[in-house]
Amino acid sequence: MAARTIDGAAVAKRLREKIAEKIVARRVVPGLAVVLVGDDPASQVYVRNKGRAAEEVGMKSWTHRLPADATQKQLLDLIAGLNIDPQVHGILVQLPLPKQIDAQAIIAAVDPAKDVDGFHPVNAGRLSLGLPGFVPCTPRGCMILIREALPDLAGRKALVLGRSNIVGKPMMQLLLRADCTVMVAHSKTRDLPAECRTADILVAAIGKPEFVRGDWIKPGAVVIDVGINRIDNLAQPGKSKLVGDVAYGEAMERAAAITPVPGGVGPMTIACLLENTLWGALGEVMGL
Repeated sequence: MAARTIDGAAVAKRLREKIAEKIVARRVVPGLAVVLVGDDPASQVYVRNKGRAAEEVGMKSWTHRLPADATQKQLLDLIAGLNIDPQVHGILVQLPLPKQIDAQAIIAAVDPAKDVDGFHPVNAGRLSLGLPGFVPCTPRGCMILIREALPDLAGRKALVLGRSNIVGKPMMQLLLRADCTVMVAHSKTRDLPAECRTADILVAAIGKPEFVRGDWIKPGAVVIDVGINRIDNLAQPGKSKLVGDVAYGEAMERAAAITPVPGGVGPMTIACLLENTLWGALGEVMGL
């Protein structure tokens, strides 16, 4: 039997509706400031989508653009101003940044109380310690989707493929908090297919198109595909298509539930960004 598709777009829509309702009920106008350095086309699309989504739920949204040759001081000065702006409750610096800018220094410069990306060392530390705080948006969205397919996670074996600070490591922390038994796999892991076959929950965030094959999937597993990769569309020469890190068609034959690409994790990332911004405006931090 083919796997059930986990409709991230539908789940994200429900979350955005709840956010909009809470904004009205709490009589607050959250403000999200997005900073874009350079003119990377993909980043421009992401920033535009985030701004549109913020305005649709009743938030204010500002996009601050700096040229690709901007200095680190220029960016730090901009962030310093946003940190003290009372209308701004969330600050998002779009990554990646140009080579002349130290990304870690920029992340650390954002006020932790406005760090809606959840990347600041303070928020990363709070997540590691099991304390409430801003959680990175993509892992937070993944957890919501996992619970859509598998409400009871206690004792399940989860494998996270990828160890980045943005997805892999915080994903591990969230799964541990949900009482899963967690393994983090990466490029140095020995016999990766065998390890994947033991996982009740597989989160693929390695950035390699269709890397995880169908026979790597444990029958009945829940598969969350974080990857977004553009490849040539062999069925339509001269055109491209988006695929995930998992060979979707193959995995459908073994998994119990799986997220598609696009339409899976991506919409949840933006919805969780809005949720973090709302919590920032309310002056509250969210426990999971």
